[in-house]
Amino acid sequence: MTTILVVDDSAMDRRVAGGLLEKEPDCQVFYAEDGYVALKSVDENLPDVVVTDMVMPHLDGLQLVEAMKRDFPLIPVIIMTAVGTEETAVQALKRGAASYVTKRRLAQDLLETVRMVLQAADDERNVSRLLVHRTQQAEFKFVLENELPLLAASVTHMQQTMRAMGLFDESERLRIGVALEEVLLNAMFHGNLELSSSLREDDKSTYHEVARTRAKESPYRERRIFVDASFSPSGAEFKIRDEGPGFNPKDLPDPTDPANLHRATGRGLLLMHTFMDGVAFNESGNEVRLTKTARRVNVEPFADTQSGRQ
Repeated sequence: MTTILVVDDSAMDRRVAGGLLEKEPDCQVFYAEDGYVALKSVDENLPDVVVTDMVMPHLDGLQLVEAMKRDFPLIPVIIMTAVGTEETAVQALKRGAASYVTKRRLAQDLLETVRMVLQAADDERNVSRLLVHRTQQAEFKFVLENELPLLAASVTHMQQTMRAMGLFDESERLRIGVALEEVLLNAMFHGNLELSSSLREDDKSTYHEVARTRAKESPYRERRIFVDASFSPSGAEFKIRDEGPGFNPKDLPDPTDPANLHRATGRGLLLMHTFMDGVAFNESGNEVRLTKTARRVNVEPFADTQSGRQ
């Protein structure tokens, strides 16, 4: 049984979010009207995930994220954003939230986002100890077909490697996994299969139907996703490349601008830039380099940290 705590001071919004989540089999939803009540409920019920609004009395969404990060670091928090809360939502992501969903797209995105975050959390919690002694360095390369299970398996393997090496805490490994999933999905859908974000926003069922069709047709089915990952005590680096036609990174919106939070092309960009320390695309736009440092050190900045892709 999956338990989810929905936190919102609006009774109507609580019921809307809860109703969407209760459509999932074996899902039990609890409710709280603000962050203060939510913390009491978390302490009593230990839910699998918390979904929270940002603007609330007594203890708001940002304060709740900070408290969860401190007191319940293994329970991921997903924030619900509304127009006018963009700046606070970005701060919540920076301070520990696992993901976000906009209120105007709850029906389309809430269940999918919860599933993704819960899967990443379950993989991280349940992974067995890989090595008796921690390794000091590791690197590997994947050449992946355009299949979602392969993408998910590669993310799990990278999280396992980081855990075995003692890199980052569990919350950070979860957030890195979310960022990697976003990049890999972009490489598959927008890169190799050449699907636009606008189609997904306009008609999600058509979007996935076209994806299934193209995955079986030339030239799309021959394209691969190339993943290079390296790990050391100082951190991790990932390079992910697709074989699509690419794009011009300069044409994309600034991922760090809260005004772009609700744009269809902004979600993956924001999560990548928030959860990773470095994000840089090559000139043709079909390869991204992500870095995450294990501790704050003097590192050479990327030349193009404002570029991104969704």
